[in-house]
Amino acid sequence: MTSYNTSSTDYPKKSQQELHHPMLRKLGLIGGLSWHSTLEYYTYLNQSINEHFGNNTNPPLVLLNLDQYNMHQLQKADRWDTIATMLIDTCDQLYKAGASAVMFCANTPHKVYHDVQPHSMIPILHIGDAIGNAVRKKRLCKVGLIGRIFTMEEPFIAKILKDKYDIDMMVPDQKEDREKLHTIIQKELSLGILKPETKKYILDQIAILESNGAEGIILGCTEFPLIIGQNDLKIPVFNTTLLHAQMGVDFILGSDF
Repeated sequence: MTSYNTSSTDYPKKSQQELHHPMLRKLGLIGGLSWHSTLEYYTYLNQSINEHFGNNTNPPLVLLNLDQYNMHQLQKADRWDTIATMLIDTCDQLYKAGASAVMFCANTPHKVYHDVQPHSMIPILHIGDAIGNAVRKKRLCKVGLIGRIFTMEEPFIAKILKDKYDIDMMVPDQKEDREKLHTIIQKELSLGILKPETKKYILDQIAILESNGAEGIILGCTEFPLIIGQNDLKIPVFNTTLLHAQMGVDFILGSDF
């Protein structure tokens, strides 16, 4: 099991009396996209709340696991309307299960965020806000992103970074490189396959982005942190899995967004 350093966020300590009945908000998780990254979310959320209270207090979570294979087929068929409907239905199930907010445990579903949120009874915590706040804290103006082809080629992350946080985002220039990164995610990382030659290719793509002016790199797919980390690079790395999960922790503990 991955061990996370969650000490960077200092929450006020609770008294022993408060520890018996912590008032935590229930968070809904839409997982399975892939289950490997969903596990990272689940681990981080539980470990962070454990460390906050100094005991084995676990957060109230509701997880619904979607079928990644089916989702990939719908993406390839450009059936984003069907994907949005599935996510709306899943948000409704989580709401009925008592969740006060929802997280898509992946970057790509945020492509249909604006189609889903108006039909959800509860807020969806947007991964773009988690990224934007983290980049802003580093005082960076231009960052590179690698991810699924939808995340790289469509504006649903770039737009929120530019419009809301005044951050410019760049992706690999060559279509074949974007397609290869997408294939790596689907055919290797989402299946837990981690190859040294794959890691080298990803690092080479990041080096090109850095040479083109990227001051930091967004791992814009929740599978990339399985193979790339801050120790691999000199520029700041923004792990969207952990940033988004931390946003979930803040919500559970009472922060508003």
